[in-house]
Amino acid sequence: MLVEQLRNNRVAVSMAVDTTAWLVSFVVFTWLRFDTTGTDGTAAPWDRVGAIAVATVALYLVVGWATQLFRGRAKVASLDEMLLLGATIGLVGGVVFLANLAFQWAPRSVPAGAALGTLVLAAWARAAWRRLGERDAERRPGGVDTRRVLIVGAGEAGNDLVRSMLHDPQHTWRPVGFLDDDPRKRHLRLRGVPVLGTTAQLAETAARLEVGTVVLALPSADADTISRLRLAATRAGLGVKVLPANTQLLSDQVGIRDLRDINLTDVLGRHQLDTDVDAIADYLRGRRVLVTGAGGSIGAELCRQIHRYAPAELMMLDRDESALHAVQLSIHGRALLDTDEVILCDIRDEAAVNQLFLARRPEVVFHAAALKHLPMLEQYPAEAVKTNVIGTRIVLDAAVRVGVTTFVNVSTDKAANPCSVLGYSKRIAERITAQRAEIAAGTFLSVRFGNVLGSRGSVLTSFAKQISEGGPVTVTDPQVTRFFMTIEEACQLVIQAAAIGNPGEALVLDMGEPVLILDVARQLIEQFGTPVDIVYTGLREGEKLHEDLFGDDEPRDLRPTHPMVSHVPVPAIDEEEITSLPTLGAADDVRRSMALLCVSNGPLVPSPAAAGVDYEVTH
Repeated sequence: MLVEQLRNNRVAVSMAVDTTAWLVSFVVFTWLRFDTTGTDGTAAPWDRVGAIAVATVALYLVVGWATQLFRGRAKVASLDEMLLLGATIGLVGGVVFLANLAFQWAPRSVPAGAALGTLVLAAWARAAWRRLGERDAERRPGGVDTRRVLIVGAGEAGNDLVRSMLHDPQHTWRPVGFLDDDPRKRHLRLRGVPVLGTTAQLAETAARLEVGTVVLALPSADADTISRLRLAATRAGLGVKVLPANTQLLSDQVGIRDLRDINLTDVLGRHQLDTDVDAIADYLRGRRVLVTGAGGSIGAELCRQIHRYAPAELMMLDRDESALHAVQLSIHGRALLDTDEVILCDIRDEAAVNQLFLARRPEVVFHAAALKHLPMLEQYPAEAVKTNVIGTRIVLDAAVRVGVTTFVNVSTDKAANPCSVLGYSKRIAERITAQRAEIAAGTFLSVRFGNVLGSRGSVLTSFAKQISEGGPVTVTDPQVTRFFMTIEEACQLVIQAAAIGNPGEALVLDMGEPVLILDVARQLIEQFGTPVDIVYTGLREGEKLHEDLFGDDEPRDLRPTHPMVSHVPVPAIDEEEITSLPTLGAADDVRRSMALLCVSNGPLVPSPAAAGVDYEVTH
């Protein structure tokens, strides 16, 4: 009851504590300065010291009230409050010291020492008060369903997570210890929870502490680390919870609401760029930004990420009105489709695109609009020409015409050694971008990445639907592999490309080792807990067994800016070659014409043994 009353009277308590700290400090430093027995004939001038102390306290209370030090301007014992406290005491102490220096009321060491002593006492009192509150929260009894957990990762995320667990009114989690491989954290305690060892001791520590769940508080960990820790926890019979990757977190601070079960995105798609996106995205702030294909998986996530950097105008273009509704709703929480940020337009309509660019004058363009379902384009290759080739050329020409400063063409790994209509069309789009980069005033480039987890028609979505319907799960070949990354990571790469890329080139992310699609199917079946058969359906035309990130004639280790991002030169294409592509006619003739424009990029037609299924929508 008393503690609660003190908390409800923070202003009075803070003023009383700081007043006491000043008076005690003046007494102590006066006593240290003088012989209080008077045997040496230098008795302390208590009357003058007392007058200075009272005047100092009065001045301090006035300044503290003006700066809202006592009125909750900052959280108790936070860094902000410590800085404010130090500034207030320093200001008052400095004024009193200078006044005393001028009038010689007391020795100079007394007011100077009193200010230092007050800072120590007032800061210690606040820290003690905060710690008492935290200990009170830690000692609250847990509920019947409270779970003892071991947290892997004693970093900032782990610290935030423990705080959230301890202050959870439901007491769902009880953290009993940390594991961390950093030897400098061997004796560390975060909010009273100790670091007990390394991840190699996970099973032993969990058994000793009777822990049933392990929480991986490692937002910056890569897929290999998450997979290794998951396997170790599973072998020890422990449940596993995980914090999402940094790219998926909505804020810098994490809490129990961010915890979720581990999934395939964690063990397949975490590829950390370790780049300061905030710093390199300065080119977006205050600029007019256009995203084509804004209703697609990549386009929508691009819009969400770009919106965070406060562009002067974000223009979202798509030919699908329902998709535009969805992306506007995800950004603003409302979607009336009554603002000019949503643009209903088809990139194949040259007159409409030119009119849009002339009227809105975008400065930065992210071109994500494309047809991308490989089997469909194999049937209708002329549609790939119209959208992925001619449509890209139309957008590029409009961008050159209005002086766009940055243009990023979203490409795919299928453009490397292409052997499908999708690969051909995206490779030609890269070459058109390279050609326009030669005449454009701004930076025009492409960015290339592998399969995207979570996109519409993705392997996870397809497999999950098949499993939920009782199977079977269809895989075309037991040896087929793909590279994977999450939508958030892909879009982060696209945004970074505009800052670190050179005109005309393609940027390629080092995505690690390719993943066996059969393993993906098995892991997803295991995650669902439903026994489902896997059926091999055979190979289809235009599909590879193993995807390439680089063409046979492209350099693989040209990484001048970032160790995980390769820069690949792209040969320009002649305008006559573009206009020679047919948009009507037999599918084989169109496919052959596209292949001829990619002949410099290596083998074009895969052998039956080198073909495989495309399980993933590229973007």
